[in-house]
Amino acid sequence: MPTTIAIIEDNLEFLRHFSAVVDASDGLRLLGVAGNGRDGMALIERERADLYLIDLGLPDMDGVELIRHALRRHPDCDVVVVTVFGDDAHVMASIEAGATGYLLKDSAPAALLDCVRVLREGGAPVSPVIARKILQRLGKSAAPAPAPPPAGRALVTEREVEMLRALAKGLSFNEIGDMYTISPHTVARHVKNIYKKLAVHSRGEAVYEATALGLL
Repeated sequence: MPTTIAIIEDNLEFLRHFSAVVDASDGLRLLGVAGNGRDGMALIERERADLYLIDLGLPDMDGVELIRHALRRHPDCDVVVVTVFGDDAHVMASIEAGATGYLLKDSAPAALLDCVRVLREGGAPVSPVIARKILQRLGKSAAPAPAPPPAGRALVTEREVEMLRALAKGLSFNEIGDMYTISPHTVARHVKNIYKKLAVHSRGEAVYEATALGLL
């Protein structure tokens, strides 16, 4: 099944570029586009996409509001920000709203294909400069000693622990699926649930956090 994509972007040049990339790829299918926040809301209501590409600098609405709406309406979708804003405030607001990726517009349109591949593998596509900002922010906020896990943190299931053990071994989604006789798509759903429960965005972070919590 192709990965379905909806694009919410007010810059016509970028909209054409990204739409052309999607249309030219056999593994992707464009469900619709919107050029402002109001039409973006309607598009989200109308179409359930696997991936929503959302610009933060829309003329009539903060893109962060659209991120929240997309995830409320379609909890299992992915949202990737595509924007010119690379400052800490926009980055952290998007991640806190639930974005699973953050790409700057100076990335080549073809980077969209890499973005989809990373998402399929259970990762979080992020432009290098944004990844550095996130790491710097995490480094500054790190406490001298590990803090106890927050009260009320959701516990992972036994199946999810099995997924974590397989991820720690470096197995691919296909290999994990073969090991437990489930489809790679089901593996991806388990991994996405793990990321949400552990509040992480990558395989490495998930294994690190799970180890710190004594799950591995």
